[in-house]
Amino acid sequence: MGKVALVTGGSRGIGLGIAEALATEGCSLVITGRRPAEDRVAVVERLRQHGTRVEYVQSDVSSAKARRELVEHIKGSLGRLDVLVNNAGIAPATRADILEASEESFDEVMAANLKGPYFLTQAVAQWMIGQKQADSSYRGCIVFISSISATVASINRGEYCISKAGIAMTTRLWAVRLAEFGIQVYEVRPGIVATGMTAPVREKYDAMIDAGLLLEKRWGKPEEIGRTVAMLVRGDLPYAPGSVLVLDGGLTLQRL
Repeated sequence: MGKVALVTGGSRGIGLGIAEALATEGCSLVITGRRPAEDRVAVVERLRQHGTRVEYVQSDVSSAKARRELVEHIKGSLGRLDVLVNNAGIAPATRADILEASEESFDEVMAANLKGPYFLTQAVAQWMIGQKQADSSYRGCIVFISSISATVASINRGEYCISKAGIAMTTRLWAVRLAEFGIQVYEVRPGIVATGMTAPVREKYDAMIDAGLLLEKRWGKPEEIGRTVAMLVRGDLPYAPGSVLVLDGGLTLQRL
């Protein structure tokens, strides 16, 4: 068996793009999502067509109990873990101006987008350190999927922006802490990518792209994020712990 990768939220959108890319690299996969396993049979079969082992685990990263059970499941089922991709995340249920947004929405988004990945990484990192101590050739890799919203302010979804800004610092913290164990930690920061999350604002972003928002005048694709993560997992970006890879079509590139 080659590398084993856990991709949270890996059954659709950017997560599925990442899972597909890692499957083509020969990684065994555990993908998670909130929906029941019977709703994800087709996705699992699609990934298995790449000739690799794929498991789907219904799991909510915002739940401490679910996180513990997820890690224990992987230990029992596959016996190792080489790659963690913290991709699962949610948008606010209602886009609301920060003057009106609720604490309930803030708490829900923070639990899923920031607290969950932070503490899942803690659990996985402890296991990865043990694997490294048992086998000096072991090379762990952790990737956080954030967003340009880590730095670009959207006043109608402030909780989402703050959660992604938190992920940016989370990446730095874990990169520093795990460097001594040779565990590489990176952040991938997508821009406007065509997924179910962005579908409700498709018309708005189409108009902004037409008006010159991006240097590359098109939507990003989940598979493009996937290829970037696969590069990191392969080890093709050495000597760069904590690096941030921005895939946003030039949206955040300053210009006059």
